[in-house]
Amino acid sequence: ALTMAKAPEVLNHNVETVPRLYGRVRPQGRYQRSLHLLEEVRHHWPRTYTKSGLMVGLGEEDREVLAVLEDLRQRQVDIVTIGQYLSPGPKHLPVSRFVPPETFARFREYGEALGFLQVVSTPLTRSSYHAEQVQRLMLEHPRWNVGTDSTSAYPGL
Repeated sequence: ALTMAKAPEVLNHNVETVPRLYGRVRPQGRYQRSLHLLEEVRHHWPRTYTKSGLMVGLGEEDREVLAVLEDLRQRQVDIVTIGQYLSPGPKHLPVSRFVPPETFARFREYGEALGFLQVVSTPLTRSSYHAEQVQRLMLEHPRWNVGTDSTSAYPGL
């Protein structure tokens, strides 16, 4: 169950990787649980912008990344970030491949065609990359009444 004192304006929950790699990359996580969380946020707080992201270069295939984008969009996620995985040290997973910029551009184009409000897909993209652009998007695609408390749209929350 989702419990928050107020409906958030933006909620980010990264899926991190493709489903096939969860056991190795995110053993404590479950891909379907992450999708369910994003879906529940949209259901309970339809005005909340949802954001997710994933890293590439961990052994995934491009078609798997495209499938993740489809899964996220089916849950009405608004914003997605895709960046190159960089291993923080020898005790962490190694980089499987360095994804070329052209592939990141294809991921962005595919995501835009699916209808995301924003797709940031470059080798150096991180989850919080260009956070000011999210704020601009919120102004361009308003879901909140300016000057009102976000809880007013959700009686009982």
